[in-house]
Amino acid sequence: MKRHHHYKNNKATLYLIPTPIGNLEDITLRALRLLKEVDIVFAEDTRNTRKLFSHYNIQTKLDSYHDFNEESKMGILLDYLDQGKNIGLVSDAGMPLISDPGYHLVQKVIEKDYNVVSLPGANALLTALTMSGLKTQPFVFLGFLDAKAKKRIDMIQSVKYYPETLIFYESIHRIKDSLKDLFNELGDRHFVIAREISKSFEEVIYGQLSEYIQIDDLKGELVLMVEGYQDQEIKDGLSIVEQVDYFILQGFKKTEAMKKVSLMTHIPKNKIYQEYLQSKIEEE
Repeated sequence: MKRHHHYKNNKATLYLIPTPIGNLEDITLRALRLLKEVDIVFAEDTRNTRKLFSHYNIQTKLDSYHDFNEESKMGILLDYLDQGKNIGLVSDAGMPLISDPGYHLVQKVIEKDYNVVSLPGANALLTALTMSGLKTQPFVFLGFLDAKAKKRIDMIQSVKYYPETLIFYESIHRIKDSLKDLFNELGDRHFVIAREISKSFEEVIYGQLSEYIQIDDLKGELVLMVEGYQDQEIKDGLSIVEQVDYFILQGFKKTEAMKKVSLMTHIPKNKIYQEYLQSKIEEE
């Protein structure tokens, strides 16, 4: 077990610093101060971050850290911390690590017992969710849907019975295919697309998945949200075994009933099978 009191030790620190997702005013005073105070900032896209630095007259040394050099740059970042230097990490926009690189770096920094401090700030998924009109809790963020159709459909099927609001990031090039697959796999649920959040072209599209064909070509960054599974058949207070029996009474085969309960509860199917089998043995 490790317990870090970030502000009560003098250890070198990796700061995860959120940056604006559109409007450059969406950055905290603390983030601006730390971008100026740290010894170096590693950025997913230095060209984009230089614009932010220029806007706020930040002179801090800047280097790149992205998916394609993550492994080779890891040692360099850790060397800075070994020298007692403080580091800032920023993504292209928004909160670092959310569908962006940095997870492996944070793991390594924690392993080496340095501080990891994450600043609150701008991020697209929470901003989109709060203006979606969909349930804000519970929700589940799933990142980008896979570009390959088979894997995308498998991913959608895996969350088909999730009661949480589903949140994805999606490319403008795949949004129509993704909406079509979501409709085919999930049925006609409410969906919301938040586009170009905080920018002058910000747009929020509310609709039913069956209306996917009406979506014209979109531009910019997209957050796609879909209503969670609303099953009146879910019976509160029923045990796993009772829930399986309930679906069997509804006409499902035993294996189908177990799969359905597994998808709804996120409990592995083999555990449901074992529990169900043990229960029936005890009844005999």
